[in-house]
Amino acid sequence: MHIVLVPGFWLDASSWDAVVPGLRGAGHTVEALTLPGLESRDADRSGIGLRDHVDAVVARVDAAPGPVALVGHSGGGAVISGAADARPDRVARAIYVDTGPLADGAIISDEWESEGGEIPFPDWSAFDASELVDLDEAGREHLRAIAIPEPLGVSTEPQRLGDERRFSVPTTIIACSIPAATLRELIDAGHPFMAEVGRMHDVEIVELATGHWPQLTRPRELTAEILAALG
Repeated sequence: MHIVLVPGFWLDASSWDAVVPGLRGAGHTVEALTLPGLESRDADRSGIGLRDHVDAVVARVDAAPGPVALVGHSGGGAVISGAADARPDRVARAIYVDTGPLADGAIISDEWESEGGEIPFPDWSAFDASELVDLDEAGREHLRAIAIPEPLGVSTEPQRLGDERRFSVPTTIIACSIPAATLRELIDAGHPFMAEVGRMHDVEIVELATGHWPQLTRPRELTAEILAALG
């Protein structure tokens, strides 16, 4: 399988470094992406929005020789859901790592503090305690060291979806900082956060109990969950 790994906010392709070898060792072709505006701290992020990130992933789907599995972490969940909508016939499975698909018309968030059209990596107090599980002091230092400001438009531009075939794309949600049981309760309650998931025809929710960055805190276990999702 051709696997495209999409990082979440503030991260580039290197955030998947501890996951890529295990996936390749299992025989898969793997691309870890650096999305537009995340090339460096000095990159031009002006004018970059969510659609630019979706289009970057769609380009990699189009370039792949066959079916593609998309893996999106955190804010990357919105990106791969947009790509699955754009290419539902090419995406063999969408895998959401401590995140989920973003519905049409919704935004990721307008609550992050921004400066000059970008969102700097915030203070740790901005995160829930559940998100910081297993991220020790060394892990926090590493995460802050590799963090790159996120283009503001990625967080605030509305998602645009238009192909209901996206609901037939096989989907796995790897629940980390939010328990799987809680996600299922949100689906049953029709919560807007899980609106897209509630309409999916083939979705599984598995649990990997850790914080919000399992590719850093539990990469071996995350690799195993991705491989299991691919069957």
